[in-house]
Amino acid sequence: MRKALAMAISLIMALSALFAIPVSADENVVNLTIWSPTDRQLVEEWWVEKLAEWNAAHPEIQVSREAIDRSDSYAYDNKIATAVTSNDLPSIFYVDGPQVSYYAANGIIVPITEYFTEEDMADFVPSTIAQCTYDGELYAMSATESGVAFYYNKEMLKEAGIDVDDLDSRTLENPITWAEMEEIAEKCTTADHVGTHIIMDHGEGLPYALEPMYISKGKDYISEDGTTAAGYVDSEEAVETTAFLAELIAKGYANVDPIQDEFMNKACATMIGGSWEVSTLETGADFEWGVTYYPVSDTGKAVSPCGDWSAAISRDCENPEAAGEFLQWLMSTENVATYAAAIAKPATRNSAYADAAMADYAEGPRALFVEQLNNTAVPRPRTPSYATFSANYAEAMTNIFSDAATNGSVDNDYIQSELTNVADLFTEDYETYYS
Repeated sequence: MRKALAMAISLIMALSALFAIPVSADENVVNLTIWSPTDRQLVEEWWVEKLAEWNAAHPEIQVSREAIDRSDSYAYDNKIATAVTSNDLPSIFYVDGPQVSYYAANGIIVPITEYFTEEDMADFVPSTIAQCTYDGELYAMSATESGVAFYYNKEMLKEAGIDVDDLDSRTLENPITWAEMEEIAEKCTTADHVGTHIIMDHGEGLPYALEPMYISKGKDYISEDGTTAAGYVDSEEAVETTAFLAELIAKGYANVDPIQDEFMNKACATMIGGSWEVSTLETGADFEWGVTYYPVSDTGKAVSPCGDWSAAISRDCENPEAAGEFLQWLMSTENVATYAAAIAKPATRNSAYADAAMADYAEGPRALFVEQLNNTAVPRPRTPSYATFSANYAEAMTNIFSDAATNGSVDNDYIQSELTNVADLFTEDYETYYS
């Protein structure tokens, strides 16, 4: 009987969180709503527990959440777009990191700088602060981050005569170079598997995972102020970077259309892969693997990807002060630590790693990603025209890689043409809406 009652109560709480049932109709109570994407069961349970904790301690500010299914990748974005048009946004909603600038530039979210102290700001990893800042103001905050590094199948590398001990001993000051990455890929490419994996997907995964290579070579996709792509994504440095990547495809060292779970399925020997791959490999790999720092150009500096979903206060929030108070609590050290552990991602607050929930990040692969976040991570371009850039860059890179695979060679003029088109389309969008 007690078990059934407990299950019923849990179900009511879950439904309340899922469908954003108002916690109180009392006019003296501030009701806040949150929209965020659905996630793994542990995360959904975390939300139920934490909102119950807040609501019990703050009868004057009651918070409910609507979890939006992302099985359709556009459902969440479409719901927000509809709410923007109808001026019916929730008090707080989550946005993907590179979209913070878009929402800020269009006045859809409001600054939250005042809700975080200097001590708070110093505790968050620099990449998170950079990702969530636009025009000098903090507009969002995230509890979790991401990263990308170089994974390798130790068994395959040993068979190819690669010094695995050398890779295992690399440091942030001595990452592998592009030349070393290509040499490993060449030696490890056989009739049974390719040497490396560089295509996370043919969408946002391309600009996300590959941007550090451009920065390491000397030019980012877009100017630092977010206004200009011409002379950046189509620069000489960018063409050389793109040609290096395309040559891996042309020479057959990487697949233009990787098979599913290519590294896990032993269809490639190495991989440019995300921080989320660690937990997958720990539980599913039947081979010995390692991970080292993101590759650096032969003459450049070490850079790595980052970014994740962040919470922002909407322009339609009737009580931003109450929302700010809740957001500050939501992003506390304890909450960041337990949320990051539940969702299996690196935490954004360095103090969170002292929490027992984050013990797995003290050493090994996870510690490597934390080290990158604090030292080499660079967020994607902070520009309101990022979505336009991202879609067109991904299309251009897919075209370039496909051309390289088909012809077995790299055409720099073709690369230049494709990247110039990306720059032109960015310029058109930015000058039309934001110049």
